[in-house]
Amino acid sequence: MAHDGGLAALSFPYGDEIPESGTTIDVAPGVKWLRMPLPFVLNHINLWLLEDRDGWAIVDTGLSSEPTRAIWERIFETELDGRPVTRVIVTHFHPDHMGNAGWLCRRFKVPLHVSETEWLWARSLSLDADDASFHREQAPFYRRAGLEDHALDGFTGRGNRYRPGVSPVPRSFHRLSDGQQIDIGGRSWRVVVGRGHSPEHACLYCAELGVLISGDQVLPKISPNVGVWPTEPEGDPLSFYLASLEKLRQEVSGDVLVLPSHNLPFRGLDTRIDQLLRHHEQRLDALEAACARPQTAAELVPVLFSRALDSHQLGFAIGETLAHLQCLRTMGRIRRRTRPDGVWIYERS
Repeated sequence: MAHDGGLAALSFPYGDEIPESGTTIDVAPGVKWLRMPLPFVLNHINLWLLEDRDGWAIVDTGLSSEPTRAIWERIFETELDGRPVTRVIVTHFHPDHMGNAGWLCRRFKVPLHVSETEWLWARSLSLDADDASFHREQAPFYRRAGLEDHALDGFTGRGNRYRPGVSPVPRSFHRLSDGQQIDIGGRSWRVVVGRGHSPEHACLYCAELGVLISGDQVLPKISPNVGVWPTEPEGDPLSFYLASLEKLRQEVSGDVLVLPSHNLPFRGLDTRIDQLLRHHEQRLDALEAACARPQTAAELVPVLFSRALDSHQLGFAIGETLAHLQCLRTMGRIRRRTRPDGVWIYERS
């Protein structure tokens, strides 16, 4: 979720320059930056074109929608030098990244490259069309978190919001694995897998160019959402995320140009990792202090999110609050008990 992470400590080589709709900006030899709109508070996603031997590889695809596909068509007409798309690479399964992957793969008859777990999540969620059971089976999880029925209906009642945001996900894929070296246009790109924001998020690092395509794993202005969801109610994604930040620090040069999925390209990877670690440490401390008085997860949401939240934001806020609480439980700093009505109560150990 959003926070100010000390932007002055980072370097933004393109200033406030951003690609206009349907255009690209060259950010490194053979690397083009483009943007697509999103209908959320976070109103854009950065996508990337990598020059390949016979054309261009696409990295991430935007939310599935007619306006987004119209922008893609302008890109194909004006920005690819008349050369075809050679492959589609997706960092993770979220709809703003996976959304047009199936459409692009079918349009150009090219393969989808993605990690196995992200492909499985995308296929599973995109094929789940039973909105009634989706709501029915998610509601008990949020009741245990302390939400009242009127708040529940605001977001679980919408059913599966993933499915409308993606074109049909390809039935086959080429697997990206941690540490794998893939050749794109004669340059070697290493897959660096991160966890927490999504289960097997693939960043791409080219040491020759000094470029890291970080996806959502490291962003310059906000921390990516790290949440506990009904699909894995006892998960501890924040512990995975914090460990993944340290892994990135060890495996990627600190002076790379970071190409994030949101906000602006930047330099200062090590500094940004320090900021993100400190940000979550502060949130963990604040939640632990609040648990001096036994409270539900819903009651603890304002500790991390002081502003008013709409139903879309509330779902993410509950998930992120639960992720921090679960991390504190893993550390042994708080404990959880269950009230007679089934609601979870958190208190300091």
